[in-house]
Amino acid sequence: MRQGRDSAESTAGLVSGEAVHLEVRLARAGSRVPALMIDIVAQLMVFFVLVLLLLAFFGITRLGDAASSQASYIIALVLTTVGYPTLMLVLTRGRSLGKLAMGLRVVRDDGGPITLRQSFTRALVGATLEWPGMLLIVNWAVSLVVLTGSPRGKRLADVVAGTIVIHDRSPEGWGWVPTTPAPLARWASTLDLTGLDDELALAARHFLARSRGLREPYRTRLGHALASDIAASVTPAAPADTPGWAYLAAVIGERHRRAAQRLARDRASHALLWPELFPPMPAPALAGAAPQGTFPSAPFPGGPAPLIPGQIAQAAPAVDPRSLRPATPV
Repeated sequence: MRQGRDSAESTAGLVSGEAVHLEVRLARAGSRVPALMIDIVAQLMVFFVLVLLLLAFFGITRLGDAASSQASYIIALVLTTVGYPTLMLVLTRGRSLGKLAMGLRVVRDDGGPITLRQSFTRALVGATLEWPGMLLIVNWAVSLVVLTGSPRGKRLADVVAGTIVIHDRSPEGWGWVPTTPAPLARWASTLDLTGLDDELALAARHFLARSRGLREPYRTRLGHALASDIAASVTPAAPADTPGWAYLAAVIGERHRRAAQRLARDRASHALLWPELFPPMPAPALAGAAPQGTFPSAPFPGGPAPLIPGQIAQAAPAVDPRSLRPATPV
């Protein structure tokens, strides 16, 4: 349940102007603070460069005096804290150097590209309310409280400008996921997986990935328990003489394939609106390369060693997954 809440809090359902529902990953303090540190370093460098250029300009034009030196610092400060972030967000469509390094992007509340007005408003609020000189530490603490307490991860400038910060990079891969053995591909495509919950599927995937490090008889007992639980919530039943490892791999592999297809389809439809927010993803590979009708002796090349064929049946012949009767769908 905690995992589900964290997932819900890290994503946002946006409705675009075309009434299209978009799912984006919100950026939180963990990624925004490092991005801010990078931007601060970049702004300090811009500030010193501007000061040197302005002092050199006043010196060349023989206008250099105490007033012009103070004016140089003021002009450089305004251009650095307001002009520089505004131009960066406009020219890069919502990305500064820090956000580019952390894979973040500033967008409108509806997910659209940020405008010049919003970029200027965001920079102005940040310069006047979040960078107040002597009260820097106090205002930064207040800004951090606002950022962490906002359901959509907004700082004060985001609230005023009507923007949010999202993760711009493609989602992380699933890591190692078992593929459906070729002899079970046709059967797996007919599975009703609506009764298989996320926790049970994740437990089966972790079991297949870590089975090499498990000792007997605990590996066999755990594999049998997982296969029994999955068989009770997935229909139709597996073909006769299906090994235990193949049954688990087929269910988890098919579930992953369908999830990858849904994600690719959703991102493709969203990319029609804003291609820069949803770069195309490679299509999920089809499972298995073994000839039809046979099970490979090493079903997961390069992956962890799964249960050997028949191992579950040998450990608990009274409840063999190949003979289990799955629950009848309601």
